Amino acid sequence: MVEPDRSAALDRSSAMPLWAQLHADLVRRIGDDEFAGSEFPGEHALTTSYGVSRHTTREALRHLRNEGILIAERGRPSRLAAPPVIEQPLGALYSLFAAVEATGVAQHSVVRALELRTDPAVAATLQVGPKAPLLYLERIRMAGTMPLALDRAWLPGELARDLLDADFTHTALYIELEKRCGIRLTGGREDVTAVVPDPEDAAALELDSKTAALSIRRLGCMNSRPVELRHTVIRGDRFTVSATFSPSEGYRFVPATPLHAL
Repeated sequence: MVEPDRSAALDRSSAMPLWAQLHADLVRRIGDDEFAGSEFPGEHALTTSYGVSRHTTREALRHLRNEGILIAERGRPSRLAAPPVIEQPLGALYSLFAAVEATGVAQHSVVRALELRTDPAVAATLQVGPKAPLLYLERIRMAGTMPLALDRAWLPGELARDLLDADFTHTALYIELEKRCGIRLTGGREDVTAVVPDPEDAAALELDSKTAALSIRRLGCMNSRPVELRHTVIRGDRFTVSATFSPSEGYRFVPATPLHAL
């Protein structure tokens, strides 16, 4: 693969080592899907393109391999690793935070809103008065450098007001809900459907026209009381819903009565 001259991407006067600058530029290019549909450039091509030593290139590539971004096999050119797929088992009260952590991918959230609001339709679903304050939390959930999900959650303000002081950049809603409010969900209802996201949601998730999305609407309960109404739009190329079955137990289908408040 012939690489154009990219020497200008590195600042020789910077205190940042050249290998780290090269690593950062390659991570940026990978995040921009620059290598989609083509081979990842080899050591010689990168050394020539960036005007660095072979040692510098090897150090940058070594870090990409250690981070699981690049795969190197003896006798074969280096290639990009496929992004891990987050799996959710049907019927489980899962945490997306825990599911991403289990894959070993670095994750964090970009908090877009954490405030008290009113919404009569959501309030009716949560079985509180139409003017009751509701805690609203909106986040973009990141897996590595890629947006994974756009998450919107509503909870009764009388129960969840203490969450206003939480930092949700790297923690789970359920962890904070139990720690700060003494609430642990015991069950609920979840609907998973394929959707074409609206333009705003698609832009937030950096979705192109060829990438599918799933809509997950959840009503979480503590015993029989609804305490969480959540709508998550999640990239279909990074998430799967799984089920197990046996000769004696098949799938259990529930008639569609959608959670329509979100």
